[in-house]
Amino acid sequence: MWPKTTVFGQNTRTFFLTLLLYLTPFLVVYYRKRSFGEHLFFEPSAAIPLTPEMYTLSQARAIYDLPVTTLLLRAQEAHHRHQDPAGIQLGTLKSIKTGACPEDCAYCPQSTHNKTFVEAEALMETDSILADARKARETGASRFCMGAAWRCVRDGRQFDSVLATVHGVKALGLEVCCTLGMLTDTQARRLKEAGCDIYNHNLDTSREFYSKIITTRTYDDRLTTLQNVRSAGMEICSGGILGMGESVEDRLKMLLELANLTPQPESVPINALIAVKGTPLEDRGFVDSIEFVRIIATARILMPRAMVRLSAGRAQMSLELQTLCFAAGANSIFLGEKLLTTGNNSAEQDLAMLGELGLHPVSPAEARSFHSATAIAHDNAHDDCGMPYFTESGTWARACKEGTEKECLAV
Repeated sequence: MWPKTTVFGQNTRTFFLTLLLYLTPFLVVYYRKRSFGEHLFFEPSAAIPLTPEMYTLSQARAIYDLPVTTLLLRAQEAHHRHQDPAGIQLGTLKSIKTGACPEDCAYCPQSTHNKTFVEAEALMETDSILADARKARETGASRFCMGAAWRCVRDGRQFDSVLATVHGVKALGLEVCCTLGMLTDTQARRLKEAGCDIYNHNLDTSREFYSKIITTRTYDDRLTTLQNVRSAGMEICSGGILGMGESVEDRLKMLLELANLTPQPESVPINALIAVKGTPLEDRGFVDSIEFVRIIATARILMPRAMVRLSAGRAQMSLELQTLCFAAGANSIFLGEKLLTTGNNSAEQDLAMLGELGLHPVSPAEARSFHSATAIAHDNAHDDCGMPYFTESGTWARACKEGTEKECLAV
């Protein structure tokens, strides 16, 4: 029998039961930290690192090496907290100047160092690019990315033409992304003023493995361009390529370079190498599927508010592998039968795939609104549907879909 004494005016039993109920969430957090390690359970306020020292290789490796079921659970916890759980951003990637690139990237069919099927083409005229952008918009793309095979941007007539094109694409209501090579601070600001929202400049791999793939520019050259992009007010899109002969550690180091930027990139494309005949990597086999999924999941956990883009190599992936990538946290794909110069799935195939999986397109504005809304989220916060982020069992349990009004499903 509980004594009939009182504490703060309450029956002792009632008081201690209330206290236990209040402390339960904190005990769950404590247990998880003891069971999985502090780096495997992220407090909402610590989801984005405040200092470059937030993540270490040992932490990233511990996440990557989790049992795949636990890894996907952790990735989905981050994904449901910070992203539209069923939303996929659709983009189109257009080569506006093809081939004759002086860089010696071992994977690239556009390099002058590699003898491939690619024939050099001059910079496209603005009107032709705008016609392609309109077609992309009609297909369902909300983001239009333009790539030019340059080592770096040079001021003059061609860059002025690109700026005019950026302005025109922006006027179509599309999110504008460019990937033109290295940029100076001034050039980055001009792009921003013209209407460019995002600049893509991939790190490709780890600093240690980098020289085995590229020798004509340094790793720090790439990081300097990213800094110029950020200083100009554009968002950063930067990721890497898997399957070039790098180790798992190289892949994790590449993710850490990005995750430890302050702020983190808004977009992280994860590419599978397409081994093109005539390149030094032509004999490389396709990257291991489970290793690819593990990197997607690790990227989602380390960079929860980034759009993790399932990019090159999807044409070689089964529906099941792509589904695993979405389950691991990927939430963006490119529409169209070509990515710069290599093949891709058709828009019809991709839209049918999303329909079969119950996924829906999400616009850049919707995605950014979602990221902003979760920036100050807490475990006891509610989304705008009114459903709690956490269930009593301590797992994420919300998914929203569009209807006459937002309907929230507890799963």
